[in-house]
Amino acid sequence: MTKSTFVGSLHKNIFAGFVVSLIALPLGLSLAIASGMPPSAGIVSAIVGGIVTALLGGSYVTIAGPGYSLVVVMLSAVTTLAGPDYYQGYLLTLSAIVLAGVLMFLLGLLRMGGLAAFFPSSAIEGMMAAIGLSLIAKQFHVMLGLATLKKSSLELLVDIPAQLWHFLTTAASDTGLLIAGWLGIVSLLILLFNSYIRNSFYQRIPAPMWVLLIAIALSYYYEWTSKSSPIAADGFIALPNSIEKLVVFPDFSFSWPIISVAMTIAFVGSIESLLSIKAVDKLDVFKRRSNANRDLKALGAATAVSGALGGLNVVTVISRSSVNVTQGATNRSANFFHGAFLVLFVVVFSQTLNRIPLSALAAILVYTGFKLSHPLKFVAAYKVGFEQLFIFVVTLIATLSTNIVLGVFIGALSTLISHLLITRDPLLFFLNLFKPNVLAFKEPQEDTFFVSVKHYCTFLNFYKLQKKLDAIGYTKKVVLDFSLCKFVDHTAMEGVESYVQSYEKKGGSVEVIGLDTLGASSSHPFAVRKMSSSRGSFSKVLTRRQRQLADMAQEYLWTYSPTNLELKSPLGDFVYFATRNLNRSYNMLIDADKRCTVFDIEYSEGEFIAKEDVKSTLMLLDLNCSIPVFTLTREGLLERLYALAGYQDIQIGKHKDFNKRFHLSGPSEEKIIAFFDDALVLFFESNAIYHIESNGRQLLVFKNERLLSPSEIKALAYFGRELVSLIECNSTS
Repeated sequence: MTKSTFVGSLHKNIFAGFVVSLIALPLGLSLAIASGMPPSAGIVSAIVGGIVTALLGGSYVTIAGPGYSLVVVMLSAVTTLAGPDYYQGYLLTLSAIVLAGVLMFLLGLLRMGGLAAFFPSSAIEGMMAAIGLSLIAKQFHVMLGLATLKKSSLELLVDIPAQLWHFLTTAASDTGLLIAGWLGIVSLLILLFNSYIRNSFYQRIPAPMWVLLIAIALSYYYEWTSKSSPIAADGFIALPNSIEKLVVFPDFSFSWPIISVAMTIAFVGSIESLLSIKAVDKLDVFKRRSNANRDLKALGAATAVSGALGGLNVVTVISRSSVNVTQGATNRSANFFHGAFLVLFVVVFSQTLNRIPLSALAAILVYTGFKLSHPLKFVAAYKVGFEQLFIFVVTLIATLSTNIVLGVFIGALSTLISHLLITRDPLLFFLNLFKPNVLAFKEPQEDTFFVSVKHYCTFLNFYKLQKKLDAIGYTKKVVLDFSLCKFVDHTAMEGVESYVQSYEKKGGSVEVIGLDTLGASSSHPFAVRKMSSSRGSFSKVLTRRQRQLADMAQEYLWTYSPTNLELKSPLGDFVYFATRNLNRSYNMLIDADKRCTVFDIEYSEGEFIAKEDVKSTLMLLDLNCSIPVFTLTREGLLERLYALAGYQDIQIGKHKDFNKRFHLSGPSEEKIIAFFDDALVLFFESNAIYHIESNGRQLLVFKNERLLSPSEIKALAYFGRELVSLIECNSTS
């Protein structure tokens, strides 16, 4: 970005930073309290995260600060590392945060920015839902103004009805509990129904900020009416009134429990950040791609600095980042300004912020937990496939019962088990688990990159495909072929769709082929796909390519059938199929006159151990006249070797360029030379090179020995219609 562009967009980034700071303030306070730390810890991490990552980071419109995923880990560390001395536990946890920052920085140096790709999508979603339920469990009683309960997350979830009943039965006799509890409930209702309030002035202020304003106004009401607040003093946050008092230094007494906590923070923080960075890149109006490794180093540095100053760990936060984008942010300066405004809030408004009751902040966390674990998350997982719901629920329960790291690993293990049950081929599955055999090359004389994936494509090896697509560049045209794949999992399908959208935004394109013969676990576009068989519940579901072919047929007034069909005439009359065995044809497009048929075909070459199945897209043209039998193909290495062996192709008079580019052969040289007049030769020289065979009454045309994308099929069909028109015109003249 040039200096003039930076200055010209400065006002947008300042405003975006201000709006984000309004959201970061209440969330930072509430996350710190939920983590068992002083409220100031959340502010410190937000300030440090904003400033440090803005200066060192590799992303453009992300916002860094405290996140949701490690609240349970932090709280557990604070309450267990030093026994009953919670403040000492806080100091020891700070040392774990510093060490975690160092580990994250090392991950960035080791270029582990693709780490998130090794975890299945449904397991990550299950982990986030578990975090959401943990937030609800840990903060629901605080939102009602009740005393803190020392129970596990599962026990607290089960205890929620009892907590609510306890509040309703005791609040009438306890004014402080009544005010704190109803303030929490009203705050939660404001957050839940915020989108239904259409007033333009109201919508200019983020919903969490309205919660703070109402809570602070209530405190001023009691002061103005000369009444003391019925809420007890320990029911309010306690924020230092100066920057110096925000700073708390860690106790660097390293032990294995501290190192274990540090590793968990580094692992989960890195995964959460990398997933958030990937998601926010999709929102960037300039279609830029973040440098994940550089951002990981910046987040590690920010986490280490934050921990050294008394703050929480620093991660990339998708909710605040999305707000940053919608407010018009264009570069990292918005992240910097969000941190700077938080400094201003602490210096100028610290006394006012201390009027905020804990129940109001707890309501924000309960709402956050509800969004993370919304019931529709379960429905969404089920729509992708029952096996995804299974992975989602297993990860959720495992995370709630153990911890985040173990929960995610159990989720990954359950994903592998589900894959094994689906494929029912343990040996082949494990042999190809880590090697999708991704082949990428630029097709000769074409501005198209062809990427083929073989055997299996899952969350464990999808990163190899990512590397190939990243190396090609987002402004290119790519044909991604899964025709040699027997199994493609949900994570890979979701990742491919992400690349399709990214390429389209940046001027390139990714056309996916080869999924048509794979069965799907549901009608969802990201459903698991496997080689069709009679076993299991996998059924035929139209792929994106098949839907595009159906649209093409409707546009051209052709007929289309995706199923396995018999051709109206055999292919054995053509030289190409003299030594090839036809297995099946499908995805058949037939023009209105029933003279042009475009179809996918599966055939085999060789026998026994040398047998190989090939999938290709062909076009069969019926002519209303007789023409010579011939084969026309691109002049390649094999044809040149034939020439050296004495097999000469047919030369067409003065057309040197045609003779150089094409190999022409057939039984009647004189008839072929007479047939290839100047107009026909010029037509072939002016168009893309196709393999063309004539059996006298029909033409067989194809481009490559592979399936074609919808755009390539359109070009093939157009070529065929023009060729037929030219041949028949010549025959009547």
